[in-house]
Amino acid sequence: MFPEHVPQTSPVRDVDVHRPTPIQPASVYPAPMVPVQPGPVPAVASVVLPDGRVVTGYSLSPMQPEPRATKSPVSRAAVNVALGGVGFLAVCGGLLLLTTFIAALTALVTQLIILAAVIFGGWIAVQVFGASGNTNGGNTFHIRKAIFKRNRFTD
Repeated sequence: MFPEHVPQTSPVRDVDVHRPTPIQPASVYPAPMVPVQPGPVPAVASVVLPDGRVVTGYSLSPMQPEPRATKSPVSRAAVNVALGGVGFLAVCGGLLLLTTFIAALTALVTQLIILAAVIFGGWIAVQVFGASGNTNGGNTFHIRKAIFKRNRFTD
């Protein structure tokens, strides 16, 4: 039972054998019978050919094309009113965009004027209030002339 290289003291394991169960085929039931009213039996036509043979068969009527759906007529006035409405909406939208563009352009020009005024005003302020030379309380003295006057140097 055991191979020679396996010791006899090893436990015996039970082996479970799984056998698949066959799938039963699906049952097929016949479709229920629905009674249908028989249609009219077409007339059988017989034609005698010139050589005397008779051909019998059903006459086939030529295929009629499907009737086209009739379009309801649209009055010309309704078309003109619709086109006029679309045109009016386009003009209103264009005017709205134009006024928005003009307002934005006006704001840009206003900001550029303010920027120029600030820069020019700052330059003027630097020129007026800037330190150019010696100042003493707002009075400028020429030292050489003052010394000459005070010491009364003469030539």
